[in-house]
Amino acid sequence: MAEKKKLEREYVIPLRRKTVKIQRYLRAKKAMSVIRQFMKRHMKSENVKLGQELNELIWSRGGTYVPGKVHVTAIKEDDIVHVNLVGVKPKTEEKKVEKKEEKKVEKKEEREEHIEKKESAKEEKHKKEHKGEQN
Repeated sequence: MAEKKKLEREYVIPLRRKTVKIQRYLRAKKAMSVIRQFMKRHMKSENVKLGQELNELIWSRGGTYVPGKVHVTAIKEDDIVHVNLVGVKPKTEEKKVEKKEEKKVEKKEEREEHIEKKESAKEEKHKKEHKGEQN
């Protein structure tokens, strides 16, 4: 199979100039869009995914008080750019797929066990009824 191209870079994104001009209650929202625009420009991709930790940092002090700059890592795989804070390991989608498959298997096993219990309970009840008829 073809090997995936993976491009990884670190950036310090300045937010102050763009967010100071905006109304206070909209600053965090604007900061998120500034980060997205910055990544689109520098990583040359329209598909940008922002990480949870980055989002929490921007919104940590509410919508009005945004950090002046943010230090992020950007990883580009197959025209998708994943952006998160420096030092945060990226969550891979492979693990999610494996977990979902494991949950499906567990649920299926639980259902089968439940059905077997119901069937055995019905058989016992049926046997008790027949014993009562014979006496």
